[in-house]
Amino acid sequence: MTIAQIDAFLAEVFPQIDDQFKTLELTEHGARVKLLTADQHLRPGGTVSGPAMFALADCAFYIAILSKLGPKAMAVTTNCSIDFMRKPAQSDLIAEVRILKMGKSLVVGDVVMISQGENQPVARASMTYSIPK
Repeated sequence: MTIAQIDAFLAEVFPQIDDQFKTLELTEHGARVKLLTADQHLRPGGTVSGPAMFALADCAFYIAILSKLGPKAMAVTTNCSIDFMRKPAQSDLIAEVRILKMGKSLVVGDVVMISQGENQPVARASMTYSIPK
């Protein structure tokens, strides 16, 4: 799928995330997706919240899978483990997805999240998705 096809598909099947994420790039083994950080994503102290970073990791991984499988809305998260490494800036976050293994029923990979304009990761998520038959 292309970025335009993914955007149209998500608008149809997952409208609640509309205007929160922007797909920047689809690669051979993943994707780059931006969280368009707004007040709803911030925690006290003016930093991006952990739940917002989980949402970015989860949606970015889903987008990477869609780009490989096509429009299959039922791919679902079966496991996620996040390491929060440093305080994110109060800015958009960029997720860099790397699919490590794409099997018939499971997809495994990593998502590294970086504050826009920075080069050090703020968090890393290890993701596993199930592809129902």
